[in-house]
Amino acid sequence: MKRIISFWKYLIFIAFLFIMFLLIYLGIGVGHRMSDNFYAFSREMIIIVPCIFVIIGLIDVWIPTEWIQQHIGKDSGFMGGVYVILLAIFQGGPIYCAFPVAHLLWKKGTSMRNVFLYLSAFSSLKVPMLIFEVAFLGWKFALVRATVALPIFVLIALAMDAYSRKTGIELNEIETT
Repeated sequence: MKRIISFWKYLIFIAFLFIMFLLIYLGIGVGHRMSDNFYAFSREMIIIVPCIFVIIGLIDVWIPTEWIQQHIGKDSGFMGGVYVILLAIFQGGPIYCAFPVAHLLWKKGTSMRNVFLYLSAFSSLKVPMLIFEVAFLGWKFALVRATVALPIFVLIALAMDAYSRKTGIELNEIETT
């Protein structure tokens, strides 16, 4: 099954490249914009992703699993949520940088609730994003949006945690299937 999925991923990527080069060859402006965006995104990935993996490797080695389990594990309670939200708020970078960090946290024993809280907070409560919002939309808007979003993130994380416990699904089962 994995080979079939992998085959389709490569086929879709090759089809995308073929369409892009065909549009460029035919002189259609969309092809040039596609290639410019593809180049910019690929360049960004090549620069940022290796740095993220180096940082994750260092965190994996330097921070003991017991510490992670104690502070943001299954029995961490309210403070565990606060810790992962603070980690997400002060971490920078695009959203695709959050997933390797979330995987590392899960591998080290973070509760499912806290993994979902981390991903939610990273997606919309980062300091650079809040600064951007304050600069363009005002501090009232940024404060209201963050104040409304945070309880929703907590409710979603609790619901996902309850659902996973009810169904007996753990993250390690999801990864192996």
